[in-house]
Amino acid sequence: MSKIALFVGDVSLDLTMVADHLPAPDEKVHVDHASEAPGGVVANAAVACARTGASVKALLQMGDDAAADVAATGLRERGVDVEFDTVPGRTCRVVVIIEPHGEKRLLLDPGVSMYPGHAAIERVDLADIGWVHTAVYGDAARLLVEKCRHAGVSWSLDLEPASFPSGIQTLVEMIDGASVIFCNDRAAAAIGGDPVAMLLALGAKAVIRTLGPIGAQFNAADQIFDVSAPKLASVIDTTGAGDCLAGWFIGETIAGLTAEAALKAAVVAATLSCQALGAQDSYPNQTEVAAVLNQGLPVPKTKNEEA
Repeated sequence: MSKIALFVGDVSLDLTMVADHLPAPDEKVHVDHASEAPGGVVANAAVACARTGASVKALLQMGDDAAADVAATGLRERGVDVEFDTVPGRTCRVVVIIEPHGEKRLLLDPGVSMYPGHAAIERVDLADIGWVHTAVYGDAARLLVEKCRHAGVSWSLDLEPASFPSGIQTLVEMIDGASVIFCNDRAAAAIGGDPVAMLLALGAKAVIRTLGPIGAQFNAADQIFDVSAPKLASVIDTTGAGDCLAGWFIGETIAGLTAEAALKAAVVAATLSCQALGAQDSYPNQTEVAAVLNQGLPVPKTKNEEA
């Protein structure tokens, strides 16, 4: 039986709105669609991992407001076993504005829910954990990685540019020994030069370079391969697609798939997620991913498209 995947990091309450243009000063723009649901880089990845059929836990921190209850309930309804500490303050809110071509603009109020505190990490028991995924949003993340290293548990990092403003070398103790680093365009630009070579030189065992609509590339010392994304008729919302890829890859990996098979499935899942509004609610199920992978069927239409 596969062990549990543990996701530690940020959670938010996302308000997503689709607009035909961005407002000019003092202009009121009426939106076409709107949805409110849990979000966050790590929380999103946890939901995607759960969609693969994996056993998933999330360790979070939330504020003492109504948004915390909405986020926790939403994650549990999506198959994630949620544990969180409550601290005074606001749970992170994100406003996502989706333009007609599907690209997003984000406004983020971090609040108090970007990362659990040291006390929560000290309590973490890794006995039944097969994989830990996190983003470096606080010093407690370093303690978590150290615990993984001592316990012999695989860990992966989602690189966020805001977490290394003084250079990627400041994260070397997190990167060294990581099973996978997930690196998107913004993180790559922040690293500069040859970001994949740099991350491998800092000790990462593998780097997955996400490439948006193109797909993704897997890089390790002994293996490099590209995975192309299936073609979509349209893109509705790219929010959380990279998080979906990370979570799906982890779920398939702990289930025993090879890196190549896991990434192929993850790229399909991330691509499918772009066909619906929002992040977590757009994530496909195993049947939808298998249809694209194994039978070459057309990418299914979403409720948004059918409407």
